Amino acid sequence: MATAAFKTPEFKPYPVIPLVAEGAMAHSKPYVASTAIQSALGFPGELAEGWEARAVAKMGELLGKYRSLRVYMDACVHCGACSDKCHYFLGTGDPRNMPVARQDLMRAVYRRHFTFAGRHFPKLVGAVDMSREVLDQWWSYYNQCSECRRCSVFCPYGIDTAEITMAAREIMDSVGLGQKYANEIIGKVHRIGNNLGIPGPALEDTLLGLEEDTLEETGVAVKFPLDVEGAEVLLVTPSADFFSEPHVESLIGYAKVFHAAGISWTLSSKASEAANFGLFIGNYEQMRKLSLRVKEAAQALGVRRIVLGECGHAWRVAYSYWNTLIGPFDWLDPRYPVPQHICEFTHDLITRGALRFDKERNDGRIVTFHDSCNVARGSRMGDRPGGQFSIPRDIVKAVVNHYHEMAPGTTEEATFCCGGGGGLLTDDLLELRVKGALPRMEALKQVVDQHGVNFMATICAICKAQFTKVLPYYGFDMSLVGGVHQLVSKAIRLGEPT
Repeated sequence: MATAAFKTPEFKPYPVIPLVAEGAMAHSKPYVASTAIQSALGFPGELAEGWEARAVAKMGELLGKYRSLRVYMDACVHCGACSDKCHYFLGTGDPRNMPVARQDLMRAVYRRHFTFAGRHFPKLVGAVDMSREVLDQWWSYYNQCSECRRCSVFCPYGIDTAEITMAAREIMDSVGLGQKYANEIIGKVHRIGNNLGIPGPALEDTLLGLEEDTLEETGVAVKFPLDVEGAEVLLVTPSADFFSEPHVESLIGYAKVFHAAGISWTLSSKASEAANFGLFIGNYEQMRKLSLRVKEAAQALGVRRIVLGECGHAWRVAYSYWNTLIGPFDWLDPRYPVPQHICEFTHDLITRGALRFDKERNDGRIVTFHDSCNVARGSRMGDRPGGQFSIPRDIVKAVVNHYHEMAPGTTEEATFCCGGGGGLLTDDLLELRVKGALPRMEALKQVVDQHGVNFMATICAICKAQFTKVLPYYGFDMSLVGGVHQLVSKAIRLGEPT
């Protein structure tokens, strides 16, 4: 999709509900997965005769498996509390991007086939049969949901649009209409071990190059070990951390933390990916298979702890699903019986005084923090509720002298999505991504104007990738975003040079 085909939304005082633009984003559709990709994941390669009945049957299966889905279908009273909470509606003005309207795309089919009124009086209750027209609407608008769950925070009934989106995508996959970006990435992990398809030898060369770069920068021989048996920690990080900016600066920061604390660690060529796109398509079998690679690698290497890098949905999958999908973890160190986020790991070291910093090295940066959706609304950190908010901020404040929060109502549990999550980080959805970023860009502009902020830290690889792409559309430099451990990397003391 050509970047010149749309106009960047204009900044306006937050919050402003946009004028409704019916069908403004009806044209927005991701590329369809190829027959080969679909088949490799166990899905039909294309729509075939009778797909409508199979879609309804799959919906019935999910309704029976997940009681919450049926509750969400029945509970909505159309109060509209969610409408102005969705960043895509705020950015596009398309009423189909109101969470309640997006839910109703499925609710109409549900009523037709799974309620008495819908079976006998469909027009009275807005019930419709599954058809190609309906499927096209699903394809467009369920691929305009980043599954950020902000709407669920404000819904008086707790309806979670993300769960509905996941169910819709699983139904579409089950009849042969899969999304190329998400499904191709899942296939790469099955074949190679990471989202970017980096083979083992290339990964090893990249890590050796990072060792050389870090030695040149610091004079200290910081190692980036790969497949080392008997290491204490297995680090599983987003594959973007291996080579692309600004991600790689975070990986360098992790390595410096391990080095400074004297803790042995390793990466794995088998499980060289923290991200789990099975979550985005709502398929728990894919989530399990992708997660199992990590467990198998950890046990083969004989590590005692698992630490995940800066990735929001990777942490949500690990925190919320791993114990069911691949647990128990009774073979890990009993002091650390569950996987940790790298921020938990670093924060614990800071609290114990095991790391030293020169905060002045970051004095060129005036920092704010972006709460990533899957951490803010789907996880926690440490032993106390709210740790997912305090822990990364504590780390940032330990390594910088100049820090400012974004405006109230745009942080922590109410944080706005970056606009690129949920499997939407693909250039065929660039228009949607740019418009969906509007509320976060408005909050960023406010803190930039008030405090001169020139660095937005985050702990999610998707947020970093999304922001580097869309920041220029709003007049910001793409280098304005980076990782929390990018700041750690700059400030940490490593001891005497070699």
